Amino acid sequence: MTSRLDAAVAARGLARSRTHAAALVDAGLVSVDGRPVVKASIKVGDDAVITVAASDHYVSRAAHKLIAGLDAFGIDVDGRVALDMGASTGGFTQVLRERGASSVIAVDVGHGQLSPQVAADSGVISVEGFNVRHMTAASLAEASGLSAAPSIVTGDLSFISLAHVLPAVADVVPSEADIVLLVKPQFEVGRTGVREGLVTDPGRRADAVAGVLWQAWDAGLGTHGVIAS
Repeated sequence: MTSRLDAAVAARGLARSRTHAAALVDAGLVSVDGRPVVKASIKVGDDAVITVAASDHYVSRAAHKLIAGLDAFGIDVDGRVALDMGASTGGFTQVLRERGASSVIAVDVGHGQLSPQVAADSGVISVEGFNVRHMTAASLAEASGLSAAPSIVTGDLSFISLAHVLPAVADVVPSEADIVLLVKPQFEVGRTGVREGLVTDPGRRADAVAGVLWQAWDAGLGTHGVIAS
């Protein structure tokens, strides 16, 4: 029999969950029959030799992307209430707490994805089944049980354009808030610009980033800068 690689990694106890397994594959830490594989959906046989290389203590590779952003823009997280959109396994949430955020509202439209390690942190408020596209200050406060508005927002969102999210973000944060978002061109350019899940044309990638910057201005948020992830 064959199964997806991420499912096989999880089934063999090499990852905490299928979501964690997919993150390991994406990070290039999984090898099949001695060869690194970076596509979680490939089919592998029951007799395939699967190995996972050692990784650091972060629950997802995304953690390093946020670290780079916080450092590049000199953002101090200490003592602040944070909102992490599209928390998934909790890589961004983990970084925010390690850097001193007093509370992190970890929201995701899915369920059961947050790493137990992150979920067990008393400073993490997990909000599942929450669509940030329709978020308001009132709905966020009700869902999280926290009345204080977040003064830092992070986001690693998939299958939605940031154009649909930025107006909602503007509704829930104070004017001095810091917002660090991961731009994924494949969800910004439309289907015609995507091939096998990726945007390979440099021009389209640049247009996707520029579009998000303009959308931020239109939402009244402004922009500070862009770095590669």
